[in-house]
Amino acid sequence: MINGNRSPHGVLIVEDDQLLMALTAGIVEDAGFEAIQAGNADQAVAILKARSDIALLLTDVDMPGSMDGVKLAHAVRDRWPPIKIIVVSSRVPDRDLPAGSRFFRKPYHAGTMILEMRSLLGRELELQP
Repeated sequence: MINGNRSPHGVLIVEDDQLLMALTAGIVEDAGFEAIQAGNADQAVAILKARSDIALLLTDVDMPGSMDGVKLAHAVRDRWPPIKIIVVSSRVPDRDLPAGSRFFRKPYHAGTMILEMRSLLGRELELQP
């Protein structure tokens, strides 16, 4: 956190499993960022169009809707190039991810994810108390 306040950076989490969404939101908030939730790519795109404070997309690969997480990652890279991207899945995607994106295989370690988010967003790498 910056000066005891939550970071102005939003992290858009795209996950269709509600339990995993809750766990991931907790990790994002532990990292000091605002967790913004979407259940599929269509909801994510609507949020991205409406908000200018999204700094990072954290998306699962497999989900319902008009596109999966890999296609969403490419769409975000094309339309909102400054947004950092982390893709997660229980299996390695069979397609290339956008340049500069990161991949984490589920289950991932929360501390490692926090460090990666902070690194991508240029934050200090010290863990919160």
